[in-house]
Amino acid sequence: MAIETQSTQGLNADPAELEKFATLAHRWWDKTSEFKPLHAINPLRLNFIDELVSLNGKRVLDIGCGGGILSESMDEKGAIVTGIDLGDKALKVAQLHQLESGSKVDYRLISAEDLAGEQPESFDVVTCMEMLEHVPDPEAIVRACASLVKPGGSVFFSTINRNPKAYLFAVIGAEYVLKMLPKGTHEYQKFIKPSELSAWARHAGLDINQLRGMGYNPLTDHYSLGQDTSVNYLIHTIKPLR
Repeated sequence: MAIETQSTQGLNADPAELEKFATLAHRWWDKTSEFKPLHAINPLRLNFIDELVSLNGKRVLDIGCGGGILSESMDEKGAIVTGIDLGDKALKVAQLHQLESGSKVDYRLISAEDLAGEQPESFDVVTCMEMLEHVPDPEAIVRACASLVKPGGSVFFSTINRNPKAYLFAVIGAEYVLKMLPKGTHEYQKFIKPSELSAWARHAGLDINQLRGMGYNPLTDHYSLGQDTSVNYLIHTIKPLR
């Protein structure tokens, strides 16, 4: 299946961010690579989503799907998954991995905003994980998510809080001390407070259902969900029925 192409000029995307991930794309499914943290947190993300919406049989859109880690795992849960991204190399890696995994994810090179114009209110579930902190206008992505989900459907976001602790843990700790991520992966000024993301979601017509924090213990190399949202966090929102 060929990936549909689309120019990124004028889109809500940072060319430097796209290039950053393009250079690492071939390592996306290497669980010992720079993407090790994504593989490690994926079971937490997947279970959080599945427990709240029961993915089996749902039509799901994964925005910023990259190499397809979350997309494939939702497919394994029985969801009908579309994965979109503006990174051509990452999507090609995702498709190559399908040859091995047998997943049925439909990957497309298209922006969330353009897909919202093409297929409004078409998905039962929309996920946008670890992506908002990498785009110039994250609020526009939130609006697109709200447009794409059906009334009564769910939208899930995950991102990084903006405060001194988040800078210490997500930038200094993860990139410079523990070297879990390449230096420059994150820019502190692009981090998003839960209050900001919640306000954007409400303005887009989404109700906030649940807010959870994601923590990491470097001593045990273990990730867990909890109430501490000071660094990484997830939000579950619902589009009200009319």
